Amino acid sequence: MPAMACVDAAVPPLGYGFAWDGSLPAPGTFPGGAPSLATTNGLPWSPEHSAALYKIDGWGAPYFNVNAAGNISVRPYGAGTLSHQEIDLMKVIQKASDPKAAGGLGLRLPVIVRFPDILKNRLESLNAAFDFAIRSTGYGSHYQGVYPVKCNQDRFIVEDIVGFGSPFRFGLEAGSKPELLLAMSSLVKGSPEALLICNGYKDQEYISLALIARTLDLNTVIVLEQEEELDRVLEASHRLGVRPVIGLRAKLRTKHSGHFGSTSGEKGKFGLTTTQILSVARKLRAVEMLDCLQLLHFHIGSQIPSTALLADGVGEAAQIYCELDRLGASMRVIDVGGGLGIDYDGSHSSGSDMSVGYDLEEYASAVVRAIQYACDRKSVPHPIICSESGRALVSHHSVLIFEAISASSPDPASFEPNLAYLLETLADDARADYRNLMASAVRGEYETCVLYAEQLKRRCVEQFKDGLLGLEHLVAVDALSELVSREVAAADPVRIYHINLSLFTSIPDFWAIGQLFPIVPIHRLDERPVVSGILSDLTCDSDGKLDKFIGGGSSLPLHEIGASGGGYYLGMFLGGAYQEALGGLHNLFGGPSVLRVSQSDGPHCFAVTRAAPGPSCADVLRSMQHSPELMFDALKRRAEEHVPVDSIEALACGLARAFGSMPYLVGAAGFVGGDADGSSDGTGESVGREEEEWECMRCLNL
Repeated sequence: MPAMACVDAAVPPLGYGFAWDGSLPAPGTFPGGAPSLATTNGLPWSPEHSAALYKIDGWGAPYFNVNAAGNISVRPYGAGTLSHQEIDLMKVIQKASDPKAAGGLGLRLPVIVRFPDILKNRLESLNAAFDFAIRSTGYGSHYQGVYPVKCNQDRFIVEDIVGFGSPFRFGLEAGSKPELLLAMSSLVKGSPEALLICNGYKDQEYISLALIARTLDLNTVIVLEQEEELDRVLEASHRLGVRPVIGLRAKLRTKHSGHFGSTSGEKGKFGLTTTQILSVARKLRAVEMLDCLQLLHFHIGSQIPSTALLADGVGEAAQIYCELDRLGASMRVIDVGGGLGIDYDGSHSSGSDMSVGYDLEEYASAVVRAIQYACDRKSVPHPIICSESGRALVSHHSVLIFEAISASSPDPASFEPNLAYLLETLADDARADYRNLMASAVRGEYETCVLYAEQLKRRCVEQFKDGLLGLEHLVAVDALSELVSREVAAADPVRIYHINLSLFTSIPDFWAIGQLFPIVPIHRLDERPVVSGILSDLTCDSDGKLDKFIGGGSSLPLHEIGASGGGYYLGMFLGGAYQEALGGLHNLFGGPSVLRVSQSDGPHCFAVTRAAPGPSCADVLRSMQHSPELMFDALKRRAEEHVPVDSIEALACGLARAFGSMPYLVGAAGFVGGDADGSSDGTGESVGREEEEWECMRCLNL
């Protein structure tokens, strides 16, 4: 019992409850109702208020902002984008999801929208940052980076990077045999000077494939992750008659303490210790192949938080580089690995894995100066600088769009006329809590009201579990507790928004490592969001929800669904790295549809150059070793045994459509989508794919 227990003198006379109309005494006198999600200082809500609320100017600059219509606007050329070149993201989604009969592409949501112009701008900006740092310091060599394909192995992304990067001698990094194969086939169209960095653990097949790449005149470097890999390289080299170019991955002492630094440092998963590095150099000298050792690689960890830590690690590695040069190796490249971070929460701080305290220019300057300082002290020629900056290249250009299809009701069920009667007929101890609650309300002691409401609810739940309380009484207590919470505004009610998405497929890093991504409504940003919500996905899993957001919030400001008609669309930004490759098939929800959008001078400032429906039910079933064809035949035979003859054809058509459709729901906006029939949208590649539906239909000779 709370400190302010029974105050009998203040208890309303019996019968007070019978006249109760479902409101607490003096309705409207409770302080303020639900607090505002943001203040506008008395001004009407504007897109600028939304930009500030969702921190878009922080994490989104220079590629995303809010336009005058209240929609997210994409600036494909970054800071160089002119106003008439901005792309309204909502118009892109309307084009994607509208039926073909209405001029759309008929795609089902969720959809990943890729902007290759942003990818090109990121690559150009990275190279410009290093070029400026090199020229401003008088550095004696140049920069040529590589893209680690593990970040996103999508064919069109890799091909874009090779094409956009050719003027900069930009190459690729592989960490497995299939990644090496795709890198080799892609780089035949790239710059002949582009590096092909071979990382990861290696067997004889991997090493032989890398040596074959050298015979194809690809600038291939085999980076030793373990000392014993050297023997395999030497054996394969002699067997194939190919002289290798060898790199070493150094296991530095420098590491950062965040999640992404766990594979670095002396106890890290990859790399050679200084003892092993010296051993490798001596073995190569013994077989007269020390000249093959030309590259030093290291990796402090992804999302390096500060340039101070970066410079410390680069400086340590540069000393090893200089020592290898002194020992007679033909050193020419230092590969600083990944680690160039991005600002997920817009805070521009170095205190968490969600942000970094530097920009591209500061990153490049720290790397160049640290290497230059170490080499100048030892009179070693400045090496080519390579970085494996994947996250910073591809994260911004990809946006995941999904729809909120429903939301939990904010209000308790309507009060039945006998609600107060039910509360008055509770057991003595529970009825005392109820009367004390009402007395506190009369006196305006709202915090005490909340305490009594919580105690009443706990007591009645226990009585219900013991079989001492009826369901009607428990419902009455729940309704009263909800009323108190709402009227007193003791807690900001959080609504659950149900989203047409699988978190495990499309945002696996949130579930796996707690990585946060900016999630924002892509429209209605000229309206004040009035709801605090969490996002619950389609999977049958309690972990399938988004309840942590950038800025430390446990809920997201949202708008009422359906208040303006149509669907309610949200975007997850900065997710272009890792999410697609890591995504699983929980509940057999496959990947999203994919749209490739370039800036153009057309009426809407964009052109769709590729549109692909997401995997069908048949596709995801096949990926788990099922045979959709056999499944369909079994169901058809069953139908022939149990369904009237005149209904079999319609049933078979329905089954065929089910196998050929995406696993996700048809959106609340009513877009039917999913009618990819191989036709073209007139803007580039074919929109369709061979649907399993048509295979099944042919089986029926329909």
